[in-house]
Amino acid sequence: MFIRAGYEVALDLQTPAAMILMLYLEPARDATVRRAGKLETDPAVEVQEFTDIFGNRCGRTFAPAGRITFRNDMVIEDPGQPDPQSPGAIQHPVQDLPTETLPYLLSSRYCAVDSELNDLAWRKFGGQMSGWERVSAVCDFVHSHLKFDYLRARSTRTALDAYREETGVCRDFTHLAITLCRCLNIPARYATGFLGDIGVPPVDEPMDFSAWFEVYLGDRWHTLDARHNVPRIGRIVMARGRDASDCAITTTFGRNALAKFKVWTDEVPEP
Repeated sequence: MFIRAGYEVALDLQTPAAMILMLYLEPARDATVRRAGKLETDPAVEVQEFTDIFGNRCGRTFAPAGRITFRNDMVIEDPGQPDPQSPGAIQHPVQDLPTETLPYLLSSRYCAVDSELNDLAWRKFGGQMSGWERVSAVCDFVHSHLKFDYLRARSTRTALDAYREETGVCRDFTHLAITLCRCLNIPARYATGFLGDIGVPPVDEPMDFSAWFEVYLGDRWHTLDARHNVPRIGRIVMARGRDASDCAITTTFGRNALAKFKVWTDEVPEP
């Protein structure tokens, strides 16, 4: 199958400002691009690409005061299969984990392991469960505990806030699931990118970039989604990190206001 994915994001800058952009596909997706997209800016500014410490493809630029718009539009080939499920995936003792997974056991800005969520995690999921069964139970709990409410989105909400407030958007579902997994000594990392209504009934909500998470079990990373809590088709990663603070689509070093935000992710015929 083929997916047309893209965005148009506009910001109003009060003064000239440096910016970091995460508006690219993950490098592993390059081989699946069938109609290449290119990051366009209006007005035209130079964007220097670099790779961050998490392996994400990023850009940096210095934008003039006023409105700046970022656009991209591409077609990507996708297997068209739901997220793989691995019921037998085992949980490794911490001492046996690869060193590169250890940062995903620790607290981060939105995911405080040293909080009341630690006691909650062991009380609810610390019995005989382990591995895939334990992570699935975490997803079931987060999915039922939080109510999705786009109008109550808040950039400062932590995993603990989401648990207490019982509401949030996809990033809050993801932060709470990540934190509970880390409390249980399961490496968990944040992922963001495109996820359209492919293979499911469309929802009457504005399209946005989506957030989900990955856990390390059985010697590899697995994709899970506590908000939808079902395997989905057409998930396209843009960035990964410890939490949303590592995966901001745009970071502006100066005062700014969002002027336009449009995202599309649709199945299309072969280009």
